[in-house]
Amino acid sequence: MTTVTLGIDVGGTNTKIGFVDRHGRCLASTHIPTGADKPFDNFLKDVFSTVEELKKEAGEIEMVAVGIGAPNANYYTGKIEKAVNLKGWGEEVAIADLMQEHFKVPVAITNDANAAALGEMKFGVAQGMKNFLVVTLGTGLGSGIIVNGDLLYGHDGFAGELGHINVVEDGRICGCGRRGCLETYVSATGIKRTMFELLADNNGSSLLSNKTFEDLEAKDIFDAAEQGDELAKEAFAVTGEILGKALADTIAIFSPEAIVLFGGLASAGDYITSPTREAMEANCLSIFKGKTRLVVSNLEGDNTAILGSSALAWQEYEKQQA
Repeated sequence: MTTVTLGIDVGGTNTKIGFVDRHGRCLASTHIPTGADKPFDNFLKDVFSTVEELKKEAGEIEMVAVGIGAPNANYYTGKIEKAVNLKGWGEEVAIADLMQEHFKVPVAITNDANAAALGEMKFGVAQGMKNFLVVTLGTGLGSGIIVNGDLLYGHDGFAGELGHINVVEDGRICGCGRRGCLETYVSATGIKRTMFELLADNNGSSLLSNKTFEDLEAKDIFDAAEQGDELAKEAFAVTGEILGKALADTIAIFSPEAIVLFGGLASAGDYITSPTREAMEANCLSIFKGKTRLVVSNLEGDNTAILGSSALAWQEYEKQQA
């Protein structure tokens, strides 16, 4: 019988679910609609029935813990609190307690960026590291901070919001209601905004000139850069410079061994890593120069989010076994 944990990644549209063994092998996985506009009880029923079906696919397994990655998930309270993209569920839902009551095993939750950090530490490029950051570059920008081998949660469970540090005074409006947040410049949405600003200033001299904002995807900017589009390359250069400067400030606070870039925008490779690394080193305090590596996640495939959530579950299980 194989010992596994259950990883659940709750997104605004879809939820990914899978069983993962100690070595990071996903024995069975699937995804279901989250149904964020419907009552939370509907979601729970869907998860419970889906897990029963996955058990048949996974074979002889013993599930010892459950880990959940979700927006605004609070590790301390076990609740999802005030998640903008899960408004249909109300102000907060006690998801950990309800799942523990059903599954009869330890259940822990955290946000998706924290789960990604745990996934990197247990299964990915950060194995063996005790002090590092994961920066998730998706629709927004998230971060998970590992200090001395433990996630940094802060006093209230919500530490690590690197995406909402101010990088441009009175800058772009952010979904949080403030202006100039890092994620408005460094994210899939942020690079789109940068691309359109560059197009406006350069008389549309780009392969992307005829794209509308709604039609443009971050991958389109990468594809254009690959075809030699200078404005697309500049969009990455601007994005990387802003990120690198922010990471230099972050290094001064945490002195991490490495910073791991994770998510869709990170897959742009040198287009994003080169300007980021250059700006990071140029703006680092002298005592930190050359000490922090900038690396890209080596976790690939559709199950990366499940691996992160399951890593949280493994951590909780191992704590109880110690």
